[in-house]
Amino acid sequence: MKDHVQDFIHYLIVERGLSKNTVDSYRRDLEQYALYMEKVEGIDAIGKIQRANIVGYLLHLKENGKAATTIARNIASIRSFHQYLLREKISDADPSVHIETPKTERKLPKVLSMKEVEALLDVPDTRQPFGMRDKAMLELLYATGIRVTELVSLDQSDVHLSMGFLRCLGKGNKERIIPLGKMAATAIQVYLETGRPALQKGKSGNALFLNHHGNRLSRQGFWKILKHLAQKANIQKELTPHTLRHSFATHLLENGADLRAVQEMLGHADISTTQIYTHVSKTRLKDIYAAYHPRA
Repeated sequence: MKDHVQDFIHYLIVERGLSKNTVDSYRRDLEQYALYMEKVEGIDAIGKIQRANIVGYLLHLKENGKAATTIARNIASIRSFHQYLLREKISDADPSVHIETPKTERKLPKVLSMKEVEALLDVPDTRQPFGMRDKAMLELLYATGIRVTELVSLDQSDVHLSMGFLRCLGKGNKERIIPLGKMAATAIQVYLETGRPALQKGKSGNALFLNHHGNRLSRQGFWKILKHLAQKANIQKELTPHTLRHSFATHLLENGADLRAVQEMLGHADISTTQIYTHVSKTRLKDIYAAYHPRA
């Protein structure tokens, strides 16, 4: 069974082109699933798995205190795995086909106010090369809503300042073109002309954002920078790299942007994913009304 899991993981990497984090999530879920089937259910062949065995595994997860979101993710992994086995004619049936996904409460994403965004963007010391880099990264994230993985994967050739757009490769290697605001374009230009040359070393290559070794900045490296800048900006909310993406989408919709346009810029395959930001927008409007209307 483990060999089939490895073949499926190879398929996700090579044919589906999924990100490392997504592939790692599938791998963890399915390795635990395969181990349970072998050790607990005593199943030695993939074709022997029945719906009852899968239900038993899900109950095992629940009894071990796993959250509904974790169980839902496991079901998605198991379904994809068995669909792959059926498609490749390794199995002649899909035992996961009628497994129901538990309902999970959809949490509204946390966003920054405009005042908090401005405070954060004002923190980097743009007299220094690292400050120029940090300013360019923050402006770019807020201007485009790209993911942090997409940010650190950018090459210099992906940014077209004169034309005012950014080329981005998202999940599944899907390319999208995103407009670039004037303030972000200016910050990037300053960084490219002054900041980056001071940071680059012999092996910097074409990477847009560099660390103190002159190599491409990592996701972990950006996370540390963001935590430091958030402290300096005195932002009390929990701030993650995705918070700026959430703020980008919410502020666009608050100011009348079309939902479909926001969907395209975010790279969401399904518009229902983007619609969560309309709920955030409405919640924020209620808060504003309650705070400022004299008879609220």
